[in-house]
Order: sequence, then C-alpha cells, then structure tokens
Amino acid sequence: MPSTLKDARLGLIYGLAAYFTWGIVPAYFKLLKTVPPIQILSHRVLWSVLFLLPLIYFKKLWPEVRQAFGHRRTLLSLCASTTFIAINWFTFIYGVATDRILLTALGYFMTPLVSVLLGVIFLKEKLRPLQVMSLLIATAAVVLLTLQQGEFPTISVILALSFSFYGLMRKTTAAGPLVGLFVETALLLPLCLLMILLHLIRPWSAAPGLEILSAGESLAQLLQYTPLLIAAGVITAVPLLWFAGAARRLRLSTLGLLQYTAPTVSFLLALIFFNEPFTPAQQIAFPMIWSALILFSIDSLRAYRAGQPAATPTTPHPEEACLNEL
Repeated sequence: MPSTLKDARLGLIYGLAAYFTWGIVPAYFKLLKTVPPIQILSHRVLWSVLFLLPLIYFKKLWPEVRQAFGHRRTLLSLCASTTFIAINWFTFIYGVATDRILLTALGYFMTPLVSVLLGVIFLKEKLRPLQVMSLLIATAAVVLLTLQQGEFPTISVILALSFSFYGLMRKTTAAGPLVGLFVETALLLPLCLLMILLHLIRPWSAAPGLEILSAGESLAQLLQYTPLLIAAGVITAVPLLWFAGAARRLRLSTLGLLQYTAPTVSFLLALIFFNEPFTPAQQIAFPMIWSALILFSIDSLRAYRAGQPAATPTTPHPEEACLNEL
C-alpha cells in the first residue's frame, strides 16, 4: 500500500478518534452532575495549564509567551478571546448539567455558519449564493424553534456566537496557536483558583438552590470527584494529539467535514442514552440545520477544488488551537 494512502487512512482514524472523543465529552461531564459547572470549568482550566506547561517548556516558547504578555494589543486581543472561550466552555458544561445536550449539539452544528457570517461582517469576506442560502435556512431554523417552543434557544446561540467570536479573535491575534491557548488559560487561572479555593472553604452542590454541603458531604464529594476533575486535563490533551496527527495527514476540506462528527455523536448520545425529549420543533429545526450544512459543505468543497478564496468555513475546536505547534 502506498505510504500516502497509509497516511491518509491513519489520519482518518486519528481524526475520527479525536472528534468522537469530543462528541462523548457530555457523558464525561454527566459523571460530575453534582459538581457545580463553575467548578468543573475551573478545574478544566487548572489542569489544562498544567498540561500546556511542559509543551511550552520543551518547545522553548517562553520568549513568545513573554512577548504576548508584553505586547499591549496582543494581550488585549487574547483577553477578548479568553472571555469568549470561557463563556463557551461554561455554557457547554451548564447545558450538559441541565440535560440540554441536544441544544449544545445544535450550537456546534450552527458554529461554522455563524463563523462565516462574522467573516463577512468583520473581515469583509464575500458570500457565494449557496452560503447565503445556508445562512437563511439556519436563521429560519432558529426562528422556528423560538416560535414553536416559546423559548429562544439561548444555549445553542451562545455556544455558536461565543466560539465564532473566539475564532475571529484568534484569527486576528499575533500569537501562535499553542502560545495563545496557554496565555488564555493562564489569564483564567487566577479566577479559577479562587473559585476552587472558595469551594473548598464553603462547598456547595449543583442541586437546585446550590445547597451548602456539610463537612462530611464535602469530603466525600472531594474524594469521589477529584480524580475525574484531574482527568479533565487528559480529556483535553489526548484528542488534541490525535487531531494533530490527523491534521498532518488529511486535507483541510476533509477535516472540515469531520468536524460534524462531534455534534452528531452528542446528538445521538442525548437521544439514545440520556433520553432527552426531541420536540416537534427540534425535529424540524435539526434537519434544516443539517440541510444548511450540506449546502455549505458542497460549496466549500467546490471552492477548495477550484482554488477560490472562501469565507471562513470552520472554526477549530477549542482544543484544536495547539495543532500547528504540536
């Protein structure tokens, strides 16, 4: 078998493994259902920083880290991207904790389309007819959900907007992927450490009303969930490394199509294993979003093959930000 074909198949395996893992992350967070979402986020940031530290050290990127902190415009941009990724991570964890995995999946299905819209607004990129049609269909799906269910799909829209703005800020920030992600998590670390400390002093549950835990309940929760919280760093690291292996071996267009694996897995997880209600409005809205993504993907593939510049087609997964430097 030619080496290029072997590389392509291996890259496909790595890519599917990475996106499948990201798709089942909700099941992992479900194991932490009695831990407040802000604590899950705080631990994820803490252990991500500890994972990134050796990468920064061995790749000798400390000068770039110091430059990012020392350059006012770069630091302000990274502060903005930090805000957006923190909102995205917290909203995702909150959505899982409140049994709304379907809405989180919808948000990540919508993200590529929102990213294109932001590219048009802020980067003056031009849309082609199929892209315009995709955006109109996605907008109609959100309007339908709002009208039929009497409730705006807040979680979905916040996820799509926050991650799209995150991608926009990173696209226009003069910092390497690995350095940028390290600075972002480092900026969040002081607040996250404070939240962890406050929880140790005055622990509370994730139950309605945020009931204060007794000393015995607090110790039991700490012993039960600390290993899972520490493992959040592994969940961040392992699929990232798999994705890096895929990125070296596959075309960008292939990776762009693979990205829909994660929300698809989350969608099936919510329906099959967690028995979330699939409302009539969602039964119409989801196929509309999928139709929009099919049109969008067809247009992106055509543009890729023709060598045309396209509006920003995808935004990487938060953990994908390191891939160019791994």
